[in-house]
Amino acid sequence: MEHINSINIERIAWCCADYGITPAELAARTDISDTVMDRLMSGGKGLTFIQLSQVASFFGRGVLFFMEEGPVVEAEVYTAQFRTIANQKPELSPNIKQLIERVEKQRDVYLSLLEDLDELDQQQFNPPALPGNDLKLAAGIVREWLGLTERNTFDTYRKAVASKGTLVFRSNGYMGKWQIPKTSPIIGFTIYDDTCPVIVIKKLQVQTRECFTLMHELGHLLLHRTSSIDDEQSIYSVLTNERDANAFAGYLLVPDPFLASIRDEARPISVMEYDSWLEPQRKAWHVSAEVILRRLMDEGRLPQADYTAYREWRATIVMQEDEGGNRSYRHREPIHIFGDGFVRTVLDALNTRHITLARASSHLDNLSIKDLHQLERLYEGA
Repeated sequence: MEHINSINIERIAWCCADYGITPAELAARTDISDTVMDRLMSGGKGLTFIQLSQVASFFGRGVLFFMEEGPVVEAEVYTAQFRTIANQKPELSPNIKQLIERVEKQRDVYLSLLEDLDELDQQQFNPPALPGNDLKLAAGIVREWLGLTERNTFDTYRKAVASKGTLVFRSNGYMGKWQIPKTSPIIGFTIYDDTCPVIVIKKLQVQTRECFTLMHELGHLLLHRTSSIDDEQSIYSVLTNERDANAFAGYLLVPDPFLASIRDEARPISVMEYDSWLEPQRKAWHVSAEVILRRLMDEGRLPQADYTAYREWRATIVMQEDEGGNRSYRHREPIHIFGDGFVRTVLDALNTRHITLARASSHLDNLSIKDLHQLERLYEGA
């Protein structure tokens, strides 16, 4: 098979360094022999088109990227928002880096479709002005801005945030390009943009944690106006931005009037009974007992020792692994991943012939044509 000898090996070396791997590790992950890779990196015979395609796919690049002359200019490869996130977590895995880039491209697709449909001005992000020194007041302003009621679910929180010009993606539970791996500590990230920011939430077994992550990321978006990425340790971080985002999320999900419905005299002696004690509130507000307890502690209504004891007890409970389900509702998955607004925009663009059926499929996680038509029927019946 013919070999390509115009490969820019400096770009392969740059990508390896960016991903924190060696050319030998790249060879192993792309099923290319060590001998072939060593020969290439030493300036010898190039790769076949199939081999180069495997390398390009691994790094999430096009084949032509590795055939262009000159060194990689990072500012041309990664956006400022991406670099902001990467600087916060230099150890990001290749999967997460590719997901961030993929999310940025999906946001660009959305904005392009809105422009084609003459709806861009209607969907623009326009957040309220917030006091920087009063997080409780800021959360109250945002809660009113979002139009939240007393009873909520993840879907109602997501819909409220999305209605204000922010895309809210949730990673897919199945293996694929839209999944945050279960083994990854990353639970969410925010890509800031004046026109259309994006919040990405990791799909978790406990949906109340997704609600808190959503509002934590919204806090970064509204308070700090910058891109951010968070892992499981961020929830307990003492860093100013993380601490503020956590407090903001707590105030927004559990405002003071909500706390008034909780009777301190009914608090059980055993922390193992706290979940039952707070069950009505947990279900109505769709938050964890820990979030409510933290608010009670911050208001001086719960001793810190009791809060700590509850957290220690919860840490001993092993969650049963989700064994997954079937994909008989494959046509609905784009809604779960990208949200209702994104899906409707793609279908509107398809129905007005701004995009082809194949392009719509590509935008909607490569749905089969059969599933895409089933998705259309779902919206027709809505």
